[in-house]
Amino acid sequence: MNFASLTESPRLWPAGKSHRRVTWLELFFDLIFVAAVAQVGKPLVQDYTLHGVLRYTFLFVLIWWAWSGHTLYTTRFEHDDGVQRALTLVQCFIAAVMAANASEALESRSSAGFGAAYAGMRIILVVQYLRARSVPETRPLTTRYAAGFGIAALLWLGSAFLDVPERYWVWGLALAIDFATPWLAASHSLRFPPDATHFPERFGLFTIILLGEFVAAVMRGIESQEDWTFGAAGTAFSAMAFAFLLRWWYFDVARSAEERHGRSRREAAWFQVWHYAHLPMFLGIAIAGAGFEKAISLRETERLDFAANAVVCVAVAVLMGALVAIGAASQRGRHMARNCALVVPCLALAASAGCWHRVAFALTLVTACWALAASVKRHSLAEAV
Repeated sequence: MNFASLTESPRLWPAGKSHRRVTWLELFFDLIFVAAVAQVGKPLVQDYTLHGVLRYTFLFVLIWWAWSGHTLYTTRFEHDDGVQRALTLVQCFIAAVMAANASEALESRSSAGFGAAYAGMRIILVVQYLRARSVPETRPLTTRYAAGFGIAALLWLGSAFLDVPERYWVWGLALAIDFATPWLAASHSLRFPPDATHFPERFGLFTIILLGEFVAAVMRGIESQEDWTFGAAGTAFSAMAFAFLLRWWYFDVARSAEERHGRSRREAAWFQVWHYAHLPMFLGIAIAGAGFEKAISLRETERLDFAANAVVCVAVAVLMGALVAIGAASQRGRHMARNCALVVPCLALAASAGCWHRVAFALTLVTACWALAASVKRHSLAEAV
């Protein structure tokens, strides 16, 4: 056995090196986290209200931020030794623990366990950045990441021993430190940006897997129907068309999976827009999937109530707005405001259609999504000419 291969030091991924392919381990890691997202989203179908969405959003943000942190690290540093694989395995297990503790209300002890599990995820990431301090040129960067995430991890861990509302205040502080840490290291990140091809490819794969979970939600809605009614069939077909349009918009219109460089401050700013716009997009896909599942499972004479109607409309509007922002990161944002304005009438049309029939509701969302994507595509082609 070659013991040296078990403890190889991390290396900075060489700039200009040939295209870096996503590894099977990275793909497995992504699948674990999407499975955790699906598990956390199970109660949302039964509690498809503002309260249920707020609860789900908080849990989703933590899962996504944990995935994004690991992805950013492995995209910037190159090493695949035994220690790194073991740390990745532990992170996969912690993601499963987080999902297992996400079925109850936020004030429950189970949710306290969710926060403690998330603290374990951050501690693993801190260990990885401490290992990367062996790379001299990136030491200021890795030190700031390790310190920021370490402080946040201690707060998340300490919150598990508190009752509400004190627990909520500590959660808010910890989350603020978590999100502020990359910005505090922005000047050093500019010198060592993530790999321009590998990072977008990871996000593209996560998007495809999440769209697969969207389709699985459609299937669950179909399965819940005892009779194959017109309403169920029309809504299910519209939901599948919606997933197809999202895939077309993300990869062909917004071109999100293309190279993303951060070599200048301007490029770095647009990179951050592209990066963080994925959060509302992913969240919108997940919430809309639960909404379509609920709509498909309705009986022929039933319709979505006002709360569910409003939730799915807002989710789709946020999703479309995020896709416009992601596309604008490539188009330098000149048409972002104009296209985002189209989201408002799309939401109003879908909401009014939902009061009539669920098929009209679903078809209106599909049509609105297609019209907005086509508008963005047309502006993009006009720029190219």
